[in-house]
Amino acid sequence: MSDKINDKDVELYLLKNTDFFLTRESIVSELNFKHSPGKAESLLERQVRKLRSEQKDLLNSLSVFLSNASENEDLFSKSKALILKVVTAENEDTLIQLMPKSLKKIFEVDAAYLKFFTNSEMNSLEESTGMTFSAGETKYGSFANEKIQILFGDNSIQSVVISVFKNKNKIGLLLVGSKDKTKYLGDEDTTFIEFIRDITEAKLKTFPA
Repeated sequence: MSDKINDKDVELYLLKNTDFFLTRESIVSELNFKHSPGKAESLLERQVRKLRSEQKDLLNSLSVFLSNASENEDLFSKSKALILKVVTAENEDTLIQLMPKSLKKIFEVDAAYLKFFTNSEMNSLEESTGMTFSAGETKYGSFANEKIQILFGDNSIQSVVISVFKNKNKIGLLLVGSKDKTKYLGDEDTTFIEFIRDITEAKLKTFPA
């Protein structure tokens, strides 16, 4: 007796098990159905088309998820490396010099500065730039060259992130700049910069006044 299954065997099995495809939608989406020209699309054909579309959407979503996961893993790794630099700083002067250098090296940004201002100095800065800087806020975008020159001293910088924090009786600015005008326009996640700012602020508080 032959163990080979023929078309009739398959047909008989499906007739006896009409719910076979209910739990096997992935198989249905791979089946090929002949559609006669001029005839209305059958319910089964519509279902197959729907399943194939959903399958494509799921694959696209999975691809985006994996891409984001890889980017987030890279961001976490870089943030960890920078945080280790920050928390091991032995004094305030070391941290002020080390943090921007490490930020530039690890995150490969074009410019990075950590600056502090007294209240009177901050008033002058706000007057000269026409901007306001409040502790806890983050600004980003492409500003006028005059403002960037005042903040960075570098006309090649085209877009920036400015994160503000308090350091004892002074106001601190974490400045990150890019020569790419579209780099920091507000549509990217700057949470990691705010996180680095908060870690830096917390570390500075551990040093004597």
